[in-house]
Amino acid sequence: MSNITTMPKMNPACFGFSLKRGGVHTARTMMLEELRHLLSYVNGPKAQKADYLHAIVSENCLGKRSSKTRLLTYRHLVGLYALDPSVILFRAMVHFWHRDPSAQPLLALLCAYARDAVLRSTDSFILQSQREKTIYRRDLEAFIDAQEPGRFSKSTLTSTTQNINSTWTQAGHLSGRRQKSRTQALASAGSASYALLLGYLLGVRGKALFSTAYARLLDCSCERRLQLAEDASRRGWIVCKRVGDVIEVLFPSLINAREMECLDEQNQSSYPIV
Repeated sequence: MSNITTMPKMNPACFGFSLKRGGVHTARTMMLEELRHLLSYVNGPKAQKADYLHAIVSENCLGKRSSKTRLLTYRHLVGLYALDPSVILFRAMVHFWHRDPSAQPLLALLCAYARDAVLRSTDSFILQSQREKTIYRRDLEAFIDAQEPGRFSKSTLTSTTQNINSTWTQAGHLSGRRQKSRTQALASAGSASYALLLGYLLGVRGKALFSTAYARLLDCSCERRLQLAEDASRRGWIVCKRVGDVIEVLFPSLINAREMECLDEQNQSSYPIV
């Protein structure tokens, strides 16, 4: 896992972050198309987790062949996105999902990245690759294996690498079907707002919000991230104020009272944050 720092005061799990060692990417991609279909099908402001379960399993909104596959699909989507509006990572993602459709690939990536350690472990390999560089699967496979040699069987390592390659392609950081190459993802006001929120929930404030691992997933310069945040502020999605080098970013419409209490609590433990 790259770019780990230690942040005090809060347990990220209460906001939906996962510090578990595993992740859905050993079995699936970030499932962008399934997520799009689901959030289009279940689109009511009062939708609850049970509604997503009912839509996938009982109503088969994703067109799966068997009840077993439907349930497994639901579990994978929960692993990636929680599918629970009481979890701010999911609720905020949906908030921007419908307001900024162009942001959907990066919104999905950001949420999956916060909840899947296997995906997180590959960010430096992708983000540090030069534009238009060919990304060979065998190189990514070797990169994953080198982090914990022997953790995955050969078959699992191969399928996991394929899934991760596909996720980065869905997000826009890679292109190509058989042969992948590095491309620039499309950042927008919605995805920038969400990336800044994730950093904020982990205790980062001010100018530093624009340099977190989540902000770097936007795949653009710090100045461009700030421009997108100011655009989002003009739209009323977040509050972004800049006076010289001092920057303040707030999320009054996204963080509820219970979550503010979690942010304000003093916790003696420390948690590794990507």
